[in-house]
Amino acid sequence: MTSNPQLMKTGLYDFHVSNGAKMVPFAGFSMPLSYGDVGAVASHHHVRKAAGLFDVGHMVQSNFRGPTVTAFLEWLTPSSLTALAPYSSTLSVLLNESGGIIDDTVITKHADDAFYVVTNAGRRDRDLAWFAEKLKEWNASETARSLGGVEYEILNGWGLLALQGPEAAQVLQALTSFDLRELTFGKCAFVPVEGFNLHVARGGYTGEDGFEISIPPSQTVEVAQMLARSPVQLTGLGARDSLRLEAGMCLYGQDLDETTTPVEAGLTWVIGKDRREAGGFIGAAGVQKHLKDGPPRRRVGFVVDGAPARQGAKIFAPGDKDTQIGVVTSGIPSPTLGRNIAMGYVTSGMHKKGTAVDVDVRNRLRPATVTPMPFVPTRYFRG
Repeated sequence: MTSNPQLMKTGLYDFHVSNGAKMVPFAGFSMPLSYGDVGAVASHHHVRKAAGLFDVGHMVQSNFRGPTVTAFLEWLTPSSLTALAPYSSTLSVLLNESGGIIDDTVITKHADDAFYVVTNAGRRDRDLAWFAEKLKEWNASETARSLGGVEYEILNGWGLLALQGPEAAQVLQALTSFDLRELTFGKCAFVPVEGFNLHVARGGYTGEDGFEISIPPSQTVEVAQMLARSPVQLTGLGARDSLRLEAGMCLYGQDLDETTTPVEAGLTWVIGKDRREAGGFIGAAGVQKHLKDGPPRRRVGFVVDGAPARQGAKIFAPGDKDTQIGVVTSGIPSPTLGRNIAMGYVTSGMHKKGTAVDVDVRNRLRPATVTPMPFVPTRYFRG
């Protein structure tokens, strides 16, 4: 068990330990890898068949408010937030000046003057410094001086739980009078849950139906105890990683970084159609160049024969060990498919479905095939 004093802890640290969690360092936090004698593969299958509960309280939750907040966030990201309906969410990206991804984020619009934003724990220092710098710049601008500035609040210590799996809805529905059928994928609401008023968003990182529940610090343990009942199993980072890769989801620091544009990353869809030409966001020139000319490389999925390819494995043109065309960024044996899957970047032109490549796994070239993602069909609730 981890006792490193440098590691931060979520509000559920003691809860995890009391439930037999194996704690490991992750993104500066001590986080549960697994619980008791339940292995990652068994946990993975349980989420796909029933429901799992994940502590994601290490993520950074923030509120942005003010009369010009939509314009501010549309400057920081390429998303069309003006068109986003109230109590709806979108995946987005924070971009640097050259169009590289500082972080991926989920942005939720509560009203035209209020947004709830979740960013990655591993990018906390970079993101918060970026927000502070850009808020100062924005609030000194003519727009903010004439129409009003933007206020920023970090929800420090707040809990965030992800309840995921085909039985997640019936578990949560048993605890609330709110009709969860009103919450389709990408929507959120403040929901009464056994006397607590909680922010519940329908979505998640596993490809399954589910909810992300934001909880005030004083209520986090009680809500976790309430949700951690049969058929729900507590689930750690081991299963979370295999579930997200089967769903084709990126992990920042492996599959995304500041040298990668959203076009290269296969995230062009987060760029609002009205903004692809108009620009107006930080990093627009680099993104527009890739949109116009095509990116030099692209993120793709693979099925790999033989041994599993891991992060850093080199990708070659088939039968040509002298011509490297890319690199694997994430790879696992898929528990659901019983095959080795991976994600990585290849030179444009080698990214098409069905393209054969070779991957260097332990100094041996293994054949692999470019395969569409998600590897496992998603089961989001769309009504």
